[in-house]
Amino acid sequence: MRVDLFDFDLPPEHIALRPIEPREAARLLVVHPGSDLADKHLRDLPGLFRPDDVLVVNDTRVIPARLNGTRTRNGIAARIEAMLHKREGAELWRAFLRPAKKLVAGESIQFGTAEDPLDAELVKRGDDGEGLLRFSQAGAALDRALERFGSLPLPPYIAGKRAVDAKDSADYQTIFASRPGAVAAPTASLHFTPALIAAIESRGVTIVRLTLHVGAGTFLPVKVDETENHRMHAEWGSLDAAAAERLNAAKRAGGRIIAAGTTSLRLLETATGEDGVVKPFSGDTAIFITPGYRFRTVDCLLTNFHLPRSTLFMLVAAFSGLDTMQRAYAHAVATGYRFYSYGDACLLSRQA
Repeated sequence: MRVDLFDFDLPPEHIALRPIEPREAARLLVVHPGSDLADKHLRDLPGLFRPDDVLVVNDTRVIPARLNGTRTRNGIAARIEAMLHKREGAELWRAFLRPAKKLVAGESIQFGTAEDPLDAELVKRGDDGEGLLRFSQAGAALDRALERFGSLPLPPYIAGKRAVDAKDSADYQTIFASRPGAVAAPTASLHFTPALIAAIESRGVTIVRLTLHVGAGTFLPVKVDETENHRMHAEWGSLDAAAAERLNAAKRAGGRIIAAGTTSLRLLETATGEDGVVKPFSGDTAIFITPGYRFRTVDCLLTNFHLPRSTLFMLVAAFSGLDTMQRAYAHAVATGYRFYSYGDACLLSRQA
């Protein structure tokens, strides 16, 4: 499909730079294909669920994945920024490097200090400014070094307008965050609070956790003209056997599977076979969902509002229909919804 089919106008003042407080006060647009749109708030979410529904959340935790360092060659230093996006081993990370053209394979980047060194060797350089880095520390020691020298990787549409601060350290983690490894938050779950979770569970809804370590590739623009020419970056995820069985049991009983966020949906669809049975999963996924995809297991999707021409807007267009989502987004712009990671949300039903 042509990528320009997924374009829309968004005035910059609609981009949220901070989450609304309290979180339940965020607006919620309810979208049923073929029906009128409904304007609600996140606090109304429990009443939109049914007993025996299953809400699937992503328990990944964002790490301080943005590093600033120095490469020295012939006595001349150059500043290098590394945006880690996928761990490949105890000491190995794939990263987007800027400016990548200043680096060649085998060179070292210094991210630490003389007293507390953290170096990385560029093992190889790939396409689109990507490279594979081998750090001088590994495992838990590397994790601790990233905490010391890294910074929170806020999306560029926020970080480009204001500095990252201490408040973001809490604001950009979900209530479910427990497994470190993501470089972007599963932002639909930023809306949840203990009180909202308690209200949802009181409706008889089961909450199931999975993990998808969101990569920086989620920020990359689609640079091709046709969707089939776009390459998705792989992300690591897991779904255990107990979670898979709870999901299959709910489906057998007639309950709906509701994905909290596109990350949960993408891993669920990866883990589900053509027969509709959810299987345990652990590994990489690079699933790219565009209109025409046949959804296997997810019935409803809670998600924030996404960028024009992005793979995430393509996903929601596949889920509820392109015409439906264009209408929903036009309504959201016209009525002042807040967009992107710190913005409002919508609850989508799958098109028939």
